[in-house]
Amino acid sequence: MKQRLLPSIPQSLTVFVFWLLMAEDYSPGNIVMALILAWLMPLLAARLEREFARLGSLRGIGTLIGRLLWDILIANLTVARQVLGPSHKLHSRFVWVPLDLTNIHGISALTSVITLTPGTVSAELSEDRKHLLVHCLSTDDPQALIDEIKTRYEAPLLEVFP
Repeated sequence: MKQRLLPSIPQSLTVFVFWLLMAEDYSPGNIVMALILAWLMPLLAARLEREFARLGSLRGIGTLIGRLLWDILIANLTVARQVLGPSHKLHSRFVWVPLDLTNIHGISALTSVITLTPGTVSAELSEDRKHLLVHCLSTDDPQALIDEIKTRYEAPLLEVFP
């Protein structure tokens, strides 16, 4: 397959115009820089793996949002109690959560939900996208954390991102 000099003329034009608008300087050096970026950025973007969102049923999204808001409230109280309490009671750890989600947009939504909930942070996605590393401020039962993430968040997201 023959590679074009400009894989996307609209993208090149957009990069060129935006560079000049952001620079607020139309000197020859900035115009040359805009031309280089207008040529280079679409070439780099064309090499990225694109995966489009496949949406399924949005029926449960309201329930998921309500559950998330409730969990954020409860987690804030729990984290405040843990942080203000004795530090020897904290059992911080990393836990690998196996994923049933395969759509990168669904995985991104799951990582956002986990990170929005105080006390947990999404740390890494495995190369094969089958496991998500989650850091938990305090847990005595890693399996309970995995089960909670899978039932409360991943299962509803599987309906949205099949």
